[in-house]
Amino acid sequence: MVTGMSCAACQANVEKAASKLSGVESAQVNLLKEQLTVSYDEAVLSEQDIIGAVNNIGYGAAVFNPDMSKSDLKSQWHDRKNDEAQKVKAMKKRLISSIIFLAALMYVAMGHMVGLPVPSILHGTDNALINALVQMLLAAPVLIINKKFFTSGFKGLLKRAANMDTLVALGSSTSFVYGLFAIFMMAYAAPRGNIEILEHYSHQLYFESSAMILTLVTVGKFLETRSKNKTSDSLGKLVELSPKTANIIRDGKEFTIDAEDIREGDILIIRPGERIAVDGILTEGNGFVDQSAVTGESLPIEKEYGDEVISATLNKNGTFQMRATKVGENTTLSQIIRLVDEAGSDKAPIARLADKVSGVFVPIVMGISVLTFIIWLIAGDGFENALSFAVTVLVISCPCALGLATPVAIMAGTGKAAENGILIKTATALENLHSVDEIFLDKTGTVTSGEMTVSDIFVTDNNMTEKEFLSLAAALEKGSEHPLAKAVRQKAFGIEAPNVSDFVAHQGKGISATINGKSYISGNVRFLKENNIDFSSVENKIEELSNQGKTPLIFVCEKDVIGIIAVADTIRVDSITAIKALKALGKKTIMLTGDNKNAAQFIGKQAGIDTVIPELLPQDKEKHIRLAQESGKKIAFIGDGINDAPALTRADIGIAIGAGTDIAIDSADIVLIKSSLLDAVKAIELSKAVIKNIKMNLFWAFFYNALGIPLAAGTFYPLFALKLTPMIGSAAMSMSSICVVTNALRLRFFKSKYIAEESKNASFENTEATEKGNDTMTKVIKVEGMMCPRCEAHVTKALLAIDGVAEAVASHTESTATVTLTKDVPINILIKAITDEGYEVI
Repeated sequence: MVTGMSCAACQANVEKAASKLSGVESAQVNLLKEQLTVSYDEAVLSEQDIIGAVNNIGYGAAVFNPDMSKSDLKSQWHDRKNDEAQKVKAMKKRLISSIIFLAALMYVAMGHMVGLPVPSILHGTDNALINALVQMLLAAPVLIINKKFFTSGFKGLLKRAANMDTLVALGSSTSFVYGLFAIFMMAYAAPRGNIEILEHYSHQLYFESSAMILTLVTVGKFLETRSKNKTSDSLGKLVELSPKTANIIRDGKEFTIDAEDIREGDILIIRPGERIAVDGILTEGNGFVDQSAVTGESLPIEKEYGDEVISATLNKNGTFQMRATKVGENTTLSQIIRLVDEAGSDKAPIARLADKVSGVFVPIVMGISVLTFIIWLIAGDGFENALSFAVTVLVISCPCALGLATPVAIMAGTGKAAENGILIKTATALENLHSVDEIFLDKTGTVTSGEMTVSDIFVTDNNMTEKEFLSLAAALEKGSEHPLAKAVRQKAFGIEAPNVSDFVAHQGKGISATINGKSYISGNVRFLKENNIDFSSVENKIEELSNQGKTPLIFVCEKDVIGIIAVADTIRVDSITAIKALKALGKKTIMLTGDNKNAAQFIGKQAGIDTVIPELLPQDKEKHIRLAQESGKKIAFIGDGINDAPALTRADIGIAIGAGTDIAIDSADIVLIKSSLLDAVKAIELSKAVIKNIKMNLFWAFFYNALGIPLAAGTFYPLFALKLTPMIGSAAMSMSSICVVTNALRLRFFKSKYIAEESKNASFENTEATEKGNDTMTKVIKVEGMMCPRCEAHVTKALLAIDGVAEAVASHTESTATVTLTKDVPINILIKAITDEGYEVI
């Protein structure tokens, strides 16, 4: 920790002092957190050597112990917030006291000019010396109250590490000392009857300027500090999400303990309205868990036996027990906080220009001030005017705006990303993301859902309805643990299935069983051939489904094929929207997958991906990315963070999707907790917004100083009689910092532009007819609010009750309802049926 820093020049001084030490590899200062991070050789250098170097240039330093356990994170955060609150409180007290004395000073100095009733003893030539002494006595407390500027400023000057406080201290003290000189000249002139000198110096008292400079700068620092605290609000909200206590079962009894005392393997009881303290697996009961605070998902997710639950999420309904699997620093919340905190501390490459300028800014300004004084003195404009110009140059210059331009925007941006379930590990990743040329994508679990679902149903027995076929299929697959069987059972949820006997699972082939005295088999082509089943009537359909990357399950009664159910890892609904948005952002998309060519091409075409490269090993993905980089392109890779580690590491920006609770993927620069490609779009847009904000901040910071310093030096005075006073200069300096911080705070209101547009277009398209046959028409409707199979059953039942609806299939995972119509049913009737059940149609 480094105390006493007030501006970018301080930051540059501390970094320079640390970097000069032998054995130091790198040194980086975070001005907002007052932290110095040093990478050094312990064989050459010690912590005390670094602390001594920082102390030697006038700043305070102490070792900061970054223990990242959850309780320490919370205590660290609270300590930091308490320190900030104390600083704001002390600054406010200092400001109020300064304003009281300044108001009295301004009344004495200028009250008679604006018609205020000033005691006669305080105005007029005869009382000029008394007036001057009263002004001095009122200005002196303001200097004493704000002594921090002088102790820090002059210490930095003596140690050749001048900073913003140096400029303020020089400007204020010069004005005050000149006021003392004026009193001396008045005291010399009064007894000698030299009225001309007495009157001249009675109008050249700079006490009000001296006090006003300090007060206005303090106003600016106070407002700036309050605004800076808001940039870390998102991190504070995350810290506060963790509950202080938890209910656990030990030795058959329930206890309430502190959350930090939970051990791995403990059984926790979670009741409605309670937040989950640690990560774990549900072992008993069920509930609907609101994960919005961590993942950004708007709807509660149903959790059942075996499901993972995340720390800091809220149980909305139901009571369940869970086994703690990740505690302390390993919980999702702790890792999120750590990543957000580290990203906020990181320095973006764009900040280097400001750092270079800040390192020489204060000495240059001091030089310009001295030069200004000499030039105006030589020009014969008088000592007072020359001094006024020189002091104004000192107090109008603002290294703070340069130093704050980048870190406040980075902190606000990473905090906003965390609110949306996007964890950005470094400021470099945040800066570079928007400028990537091509986005490489993994297929399984990234573009697709990663879960097997039923995509097609074909009934070949004319005497059987689809519902009857599904009933038989579910019955046959009931005893199988295969993922394909699970997909069939999920599709047939709510349909009554007959009893099965003689069930046998044939590994890698299929199943056989008896239903109502008839023998049934289900499986692949190889299994049918082994059982001498004639499937020539459906051979073309099987080939067609296989070419689409789907797995056909053929169902046979006795020796006759009765139907086919195709199961596939289907494309995510939001992937199509995300790919469109990426194209709108000007990014080319390339899918890299180990899947076969037919399946890959089919998914790629569905998603609208520009290029598909199939049948790759993990190392092949890395090779394709490297070749693209060698051609001069900047690449981002989006993968699941497991077998895609080589590609994630090779890419300029690695984005891990499908991370769930395992967010600490070392090879990724960005983690998307919600496993949605839409968040990759949000991250790119946010990156663009942050860099635009930083550039805007830097432009105005440079522009302000480039215009303000010449103006303060009197460059335009000979031509336009335009002159700034030290008071106006100090006010302008304070406002420049406030404007930079306030501009960065606009990032808190960031919203994705392309996702909103693409989702609107996609929703409109989804409510239109997507497929027409000779006698039927299919509509796909986007439905929000379905959270479980029971919700699907409600929506399906409501739609089937409408005349003209032959079939309805609702999916809570895809948030859609697919309706097959035998006649043209107005869309508003379908929408009403869904909304009457309490769900929302987009």
